[in-house]
Amino acid sequence: MPISFQGCAFGHRRGSRVFTRLDLDVPAGRTALIGPNGCGKSTLLGLAASALRPGAGRVSYEGLDPFRRGNLARYRALVGWMPQGIRPLPGLTAREQVGYAGWLKGMSRADAWRRSLEALEAVELGPLADTRCSELSGGQLRRVGLAQTLVHDAEVVLLDEPTAGLDPEQREKFRGIVARIGERGHLIVATHDTADLARTYDSVVLLGRDRVRYAGPVAGLGALAGLGALAGIPGFAGEV
Repeated sequence: MPISFQGCAFGHRRGSRVFTRLDLDVPAGRTALIGPNGCGKSTLLGLAASALRPGAGRVSYEGLDPFRRGNLARYRALVGWMPQGIRPLPGLTAREQVGYAGWLKGMSRADAWRRSLEALEAVELGPLADTRCSELSGGQLRRVGLAQTLVHDAEVVLLDEPTAGLDPEQREKFRGIVARIGERGHLIVATHDTADLARTYDSVVLLGRDRVRYAGPVAGLGALAGLGALAGIPGFAGEV
């Protein structure tokens, strides 16, 4: 299992709880994280990325707890995260921005520079490596964000709404890239894009309010759809 949540509680402010006791072993392989707006998908990924710290309980990858002394750098080297908001760093080219992300993850400057081009080529942005990020389109900038997540060869890749705001052609391109990434490691994607789930993912995690309603093969969603458990999920057409 790539990420484990054991009795996790989290609230963004006092008296407000997103999770009170979350228990989840995320399936291995390519996993879609779905659920209605406000159910905590982004919070879950923030906890998995160690960007957020649980108020109680434990998050771990292969038994490694990022908040135990001396573990954080190692954990973040193994777990890569692409949040929703990707911003261009002033004056930097695509390759420089990706290389900087690698350096922040603990890579040497030489390795980060070398790997930055490989990561951009993996997301089909190699020809734009020397273009300033401020000159890229929104879809291209999101692919830069994905390259930043890939540059340090993370074993687990977390993506938060990677296709949000993209047109149909860009979404299809992004889906193809995501599918290829999932072939070489674990992938957890919070998404409202529920078209062709079975074609892109191995498993799905369905979040409800403060709990996991389902975690398992995509095919298992069929029974839930018949019970109305998927009502309120944007874009869900009842087919998997």
